[in-house]
Amino acid sequence: MSGITARIAELTQQLDSLGDPASGAGMLQLLRLLFAVGREDLPLGRLFEGHVDAAQIVMRYARDEQRARVAALVARGGTLGVWNADLPGEALSLTDMRLSGGKSFASGAGLISHALVTVDAQGGRQLVLVDMARTVPAIDRGAWQVAGMQRSESHVVRWEGAAVTADDLIGVPGDYVREPWFVGGALRFAAVQAGGIAAVVEHARDHLVTAERASDPHQAGRLAAMYGLAQGANAAMRAAGEGWFDDPDARLPLVAAARAAVYGAGTQVIALAQEAVGVQAQFTTHPIAARIADLSTYLRQPAPDAQRMQVGAAVAAGILRVAL
Repeated sequence: MSGITARIAELTQQLDSLGDPASGAGMLQLLRLLFAVGREDLPLGRLFEGHVDAAQIVMRYARDEQRARVAALVARGGTLGVWNADLPGEALSLTDMRLSGGKSFASGAGLISHALVTVDAQGGRQLVLVDMARTVPAIDRGAWQVAGMQRSESHVVRWEGAAVTADDLIGVPGDYVREPWFVGGALRFAAVQAGGIAAVVEHARDHLVTAERASDPHQAGRLAAMYGLAQGANAAMRAAGEGWFDDPDARLPLVAAARAAVYGAGTQVIALAQEAVGVQAQFTTHPIAARIADLSTYLRQPAPDAQRMQVGAAVAAGILRVAL
């Protein structure tokens, strides 16, 4: 077991359960754990969030014996992930119980023990739980050449006629994209990102305090602005977590609002931190450099404009209202 998968196993012990939160308080507890992990280390946070996502999907859709088997393997230190992004021109398929094709952005490739992969089937996307030791993929590490999030090991994976069993199929076609959990699940990675924002603020603060520049009025203003942005994003996260069980119509707009707030805060905090630290933030030896690189990469989740449009539509419909 690698250091990062051992840490995921440790963090799993802090979960109330492997399944979906059952209350607003439970949702907030999960988001706060993901926030703390993102604050600690964003690549770790990315992998832990995928592990949590996979476990929740299994507990939500699998048969009783499958849930028991996955709970047992996680208890033994097994680590999970979700690989959904089809490899262009080589989409993963399942024919006669054999996998062929690939996935891109397969986070944790070579690290995790099991991956939930999606394949097209009649009726929608079918989930398959792949045991990496039994159904070994070919891993192409050449594509993941990025400035940040390198340690998330988000590689291209391929199979060619790899056998799986009927017991590896989780749920029925279409389960993976069922709402509110498919789009609503973005709240988990937004919590990790928000933790990454907090870490950038703290590294900028530490730099200024050590350099005895924190009392400079311009630098104090930057610290105040970073704090306000980060706390504003956290408030949107809390509102989405607390509101998840209150109003079904508001669930996904609140998640979209949280994603938009985190994205906006993250980009502005990065700019302010770079201004505060100056050229030293560009040195790879400076602690803030890796934090900024990881956050810049991880913030680039799909369709930020679509999140703002969804929020605007919910405001126009009176579903979301400004409140204290």
